[in-house]
Amino acid sequence: MLRLLREFGPLTRSELGELSGLSRTTLYEVVSRLVDSGQVIAAVPDSTRRGRGRPAEKLIPNPEAGRVLGIDFGRRAVRVVAVAGDHDDLERQDAISTASEAHSPTAQWPDRIVIARRLVGTLTGGRLRLDALNAVGVAVTGPTTDARAPLDRRAMAVMMGRSLGTRVRIDNAARLAALAETVWGAAHGQRDVLYLELSDPVGGALVSGGVLHRGAHGRSGEFGHITAEPGGAKCPCGGRGCLQTVASTTAVLDAYRPGADLPDLLAALGSGDPAAHAVLRRAGTYVGRVLAGLVNALEPGIVVVGGELVTAGPTLLDSVRRELLANVVRCGSRPSPLVRPAELGDHAAALGAASLLRQPGRDPMHSAGKGLDTGVRISSGLRANQSSAEPD
Repeated sequence: MLRLLREFGPLTRSELGELSGLSRTTLYEVVSRLVDSGQVIAAVPDSTRRGRGRPAEKLIPNPEAGRVLGIDFGRRAVRVVAVAGDHDDLERQDAISTASEAHSPTAQWPDRIVIARRLVGTLTGGRLRLDALNAVGVAVTGPTTDARAPLDRRAMAVMMGRSLGTRVRIDNAARLAALAETVWGAAHGQRDVLYLELSDPVGGALVSGGVLHRGAHGRSGEFGHITAEPGGAKCPCGGRGCLQTVASTTAVLDAYRPGADLPDLLAALGSGDPAAHAVLRRAGTYVGRVLAGLVNALEPGIVVVGGELVTAGPTLLDSVRRELLANVVRCGSRPSPLVRPAELGDHAAALGAASLLRQPGRDPMHSAGKGLDTGVRISSGLRANQSSAEPD
């Protein structure tokens, strides 16, 4: 039905019935479902309003239903992006709209999902219901096997699918930020991208041939747990000297001054505080060594460094570049790898979640909502038994 409406333009029910060959009963059932879900709009054209008798409604596809939605359930905020649905539009910045709302780090999952639904309404002017979409991309921070995560990724996708009323494709926020930087940001036009995110936690991703690399069990990109300082501080993963222990936001702030926050560090850098610059140079040295090993093994076309520490200015990235170039293997005429800061900021993961829906490979681990029956897909009520544990 949607194909016929897109091909022939606005049609009455009788015209659509002639083109589709469906019986009157079946046609009206299908059209009613499409109108109720918001995929089709029934309206009377202005040109027919003045005629005698009851004017015939015309059916047109809802342009809002062609959008691709991405939702990032972050630690302290929910961010939503809507992108024009045509494949060619995915790379057009003017086809993107965004919205976000902060919340407490202890906000419960049902509350975060309510925020997401509200934000979707603000982006579409209330003209689109989530169950009119085939799927929604969702970003979550960190591995969902963490003790604070309520469910594994499959169960989380089912929970969100039930609450949002549509299928959900879910992935790690750092991986999705990498995908977004490839489509819209610092790595636009590149097909082989190494992405490192310096925040809490340290994470990353590899885009190979334009496609996210997930690994055999969906856990690739845990660059924060590569050893950077043998015998160093103990990491929550059980190891010692992981990159997480020397280059995460918490590690850098503790090395600068216990109790300091990121604005404190940024202010110190702006005033030329030698201790602040020394801390970032040290972190950049460790990051550069780890990246050099990854570049030697993977040979990306570009390295993108994102996360909140990148906002600290050039000191960190200058140190990263210097150490990387000192340790990367020179092979013939192979050029030195490009190292660029990420460009998309806070909405990177949500943008990646939207573009995830255009990625090949819908394995069950990342699209568990696909198996939901119709009753589950169109359910928009929050389930009372949803976990209220804090997400990553």
